Amino acid sequence: MRFSTIILLSLSFNIAMACTSQEAQAIKTVEKKGTYPVAEYTKKNKLDNYATAVFAGGCFWCTEAAFERIKGVVDVISGYSGGDESYPEYGQVGAGETGHAEAIYIYYDSSIIDYETLLEVFFVAHDPTTLNYQGPDYGEEYRSAIFYKTREEKALIDKVIKRTNEGPLYPNPIVTQVQPYKEFWVAEAYHQNYYELHPDQGYVVRVSRPKVLKVKKQFPYLIKKKYK
Repeated sequence: MRFSTIILLSLSFNIAMACTSQEAQAIKTVEKKGTYPVAEYTKKNKLDNYATAVFAGGCFWCTEAAFERIKGVVDVISGYSGGDESYPEYGQVGAGETGHAEAIYIYYDSSIIDYETLLEVFFVAHDPTTLNYQGPDYGEEYRSAIFYKTREEKALIDKVIKRTNEGPLYPNPIVTQVQPYKEFWVAEAYHQNYYELHPDQGYVVRVSRPKVLKVKKQFPYLIKKKYK
């Protein structure tokens, strides 16, 4: 009788410990979901039927704002791409722990604007000739990168890089990384639409706004009416 009681108590303890461990893991997963896979965002916002592009060009506040102003662009979200860690967080990315770059995920209507034109905007929206930094921001997370999903996209990227290198836009060669797309993690909520929500913030005024204005000046015919 005593032996059976001991066994039952032991089993109860082990089950309780297993449940506690699983609960802790579940809590940990929920806590990390300040970021989440882009597929969840796509499904939630019914964006499945739009074409997409994934670019990294320094601080995502800047590039998100620049592309939001382009005709045919339906939505732009800030996030992380190019690394290996699941559910990367802003602090981890900034510390260089995950290999991700600050990036943007663009949903666009391909009947209004094409991928090649988006590439042209991308090479104006940031400086693609500086390795692992943009303006005051230094680190691999600020690298210039394009994450392609198809061979057709890769061919267009090569074409536009060649054309831009041969043109007058930059005196130095482009150092943009061209990589196959793996995953995109939507950044924490406070990063989304940062430019619009904090127009007087110091970084936005000094760094982001000049980049947005540069795009508007270079491509006046592509700017949505409400942003002119």
